[in-house]
Parts: sequence; structure tokens; C-alpha cells
Amino acid sequence: MEGGVEICMGGKFRDIYESGYDPVELRRKVGLIFQTPNPLPMSVEKNVAFPLRLLGIRDRDLIRERSEEALRQAFLWDEVRDRLSEDGRSLSGGQQQRLCIARALVLEPEVLLLDEPTSSLDPKACEMIEELLLTLKQNCTLVIVSHYQEQVPRISDEIFCLAGGSLSRVPEVS
Repeated sequence: MEGGVEICMGGKFRDIYESGYDPVELRRKVGLIFQTPNPLPMSVEKNVAFPLRLLGIRDRDLIRERSEEALRQAFLWDEVRDRLSEDGRSLSGGQQQRLCIARALVLEPEVLLLDEPTSSLDPKACEMIEELLLTLKQNCTLVIVSHYQEQVPRISDEIFCLAGGSLSRVPEVS
């Protein structure tokens, strides 16, 4: 399809530029994780709940339940459950990255776009993020941009290389 971008959502391919396609629905189904963690200037709890509130969800029990589940999915709950009222920016770099991942997961996206998700992290935090990504890819499509060539095969099912403006699939390496 010339000029269009097709994406599979809910098991069906659709052009995101076709008239009638709801961009809000696309934003809800696709999460974005930046290279540098970007927690909002608010508590850990409010950081994770923010997308739900943007959707107009006001049920506190539902927000609390979904937020806790997202923090658990991001392997962060045990570290922050007694610190939910603290500013999210006070967490370590690795915790901030997992907080941002939890904030994306709270909307139960079908696709996560990750730009160098471990580049600003120490080796231990990097290992935790890799473990998290391996878990997430079982239920969610992950598209990861990375320069870490040793990391890519550990977490990827398919690898593509962008060089000279051309995208090519990298053959499996045994």
C-alpha cells in the first residue's frame, strides 16, 4: 500500500492512515519507551496511573489494581510498594526505566516500541530489563532499536539491520 502504514491490531491488519481509523485507539495499543527514562514529576503511583486517568478512568480500585499489576510485570512492585508516594524521579536509573515500562504496560498495549532501553543503565539494571523484555515478548510485540550487538540475539526473535537507508533481515546465527 503506497503511502500507508499497516499495523496488525487485534489480529487484523489496518492502514493507520485510512479515514475512520481512531488515532487514540492506536496510541492506547502502542507503548513507547525512550532511551533515557522519563518519569513524570509526580509520585510513583501517579506515574503509572497517569495513562488510565487520561482515558477518563476514575475507579480508584481499578486504577490501583491495574497499576500494581503493571509494576509487577515490570519487576518493580517489590522494590517500590512501600514508596508509592515518592517522586518517581527519585528512583535509580534502572528503576526509572522499569517505571516507564510499567506506565506503558498499564494500558495493556499490543506493541511496545523501545529505543535503546538499556543504554543508560548499569550492567545489573540492564540484565533486569533484558529479563523483563524476554517475559514481555510472550504477550506483546516488541520492536527494539539497539546498538548493542551482543544483546540483540539474546532478546530477539528476528533481527533487521538498517544501513544506507535500506532495511534488511539478518539471517539467523547459530
